[in-house]
Amino acid sequence: MIRKAATLTRRAVLAAAAVALAAPLATGTAEAQKAKPIKVAAIYTVPVEQQWVSRIHKALKTAEARGDVTYTWSENTANTDYERVMREYAEAGMDLVVGEVFGVERAARNVAAEYPETAFLMGSSFGPAQPNFAVFDNWIHEPSYLTGIIAGMSTKSNVIGMVGGYAIPEVNRLMNAFMEGALSVNPDVKFLVTFINSWYDPPKAKEAAFAMIDKGADIMYAERFGVSDAAKERGVKAIGNVIDTSADYAGTILASALWHMEPTIDRAIKAVTEGTFEPADYGQYSFMAYGGGSFVADPALVSPEALEAAKAKEAEILGGLFRVNVNDAEPKSTM
Repeated sequence: MIRKAATLTRRAVLAAAAVALAAPLATGTAEAQKAKPIKVAAIYTVPVEQQWVSRIHKALKTAEARGDVTYTWSENTANTDYERVMREYAEAGMDLVVGEVFGVERAARNVAAEYPETAFLMGSSFGPAQPNFAVFDNWIHEPSYLTGIIAGMSTKSNVIGMVGGYAIPEVNRLMNAFMEGALSVNPDVKFLVTFINSWYDPPKAKEAAFAMIDKGADIMYAERFGVSDAAKERGVKAIGNVIDTSADYAGTILASALWHMEPTIDRAIKAVTEGTFEPADYGQYSFMAYGGGSFVADPALVSPEALEAAKAKEAEILGGLFRVNVNDAEPKSTM
């Protein structure tokens, strides 16, 4: 369903090289600024309430509220319909189209190439492509590591359960960073890991979490919706991912790794407006140094020692003194 908003409105390591090498749009937009507000559309394969997509939606709504863009979006778009919706927005004269193409990489890139005057910014596991296809990702492995420190110092059973959507790099790197953070402060911790092979199936995620709690997990890593519900019902703690859900799960969420899409979206909007948009990798703007990631913790649930340890490591990351490992391999259970 296409909806009109209300009047409000791989790889980061290679990002610098991608930006340096990418050429401006072939249509000559570098010479012509666009009048504000520019027209932006987004295509989502899940509801806008879903964690990952909600961050993009929030950033675009914020830009709309500033008067920088007009914003239209489609949600629950099936992969089989993705090409059609891309074409509809391009034909409608959108200046920028945003979305996630993990399941339709090749098809989406082919469609984008058909509309060189439209800028595309898409969540992707791969790199940018001429003439107009830029990419991004939620590189929040750094705050994920920090929440791992808190989990490792908070578990009493030394068993942590982890429920993910799909075992793809975007998920794997966050889970691996979390595990490394926990092990850095507690080498005795063990992990139960499972994937539900869905981006949005709270009941399935909840059942997977129940099974892990039955095996002794006293902290759950909630990469998907449904996990925190299981933790709350069984009286164990949870670690949030992408968004802060502590208000909905009082007494349950120890800490959360947060993604802030505004630094990415705002740069893309600025580039399109100024006529300088390039097919680049925007992934780096999800790093903590750019304000694209952060972590929050509940001081009522987290010990002062654990919070201090996480804050100290956060300062090292922001100071350039510590680099969180990027591991895209599928994480495995260790018990």
